[in-house]
Amino acid sequence: MQIIRMNEIETVTNARGVTSRQLLNHDYTTIMNIILQPGDSVPEHAVPVDVFFYVVSGKGNIKIGDEEAVVSATDIIVCPPNTKMSLVADQGVEFAVLNVKTPSLGFKR
Repeated sequence: MQIIRMNEIETVTNARGVTSRQLLNHDYTTIMNIILQPGDSVPEHAVPVDVFFYVVSGKGNIKIGDEEAVVSATDIIVCPPNTKMSLVADQGVEFAVLNVKTPSLGFKR
């Protein structure tokens, strides 16, 4: 059995200024915990794999393709491959999501 204790994994800040922690990375799945402070964002981008977001805590705005929605804890949002996506944390509250990519970006069939 493998237990991943999310809060025990060190966070890093990437070139876009987004704070995250890698929870799992193998051929079939990558899981990242993205933590946005109030007003922070993940800029619009697309990836060539299936993605879904699970909102762990807080509230924010998510855009998938041309659709936008306000989402909060326990919501799951699906994003097909090659579709632009972005996240913005609501003002006044931290916004934490799990970002799950299947398969991993480096996986070759």
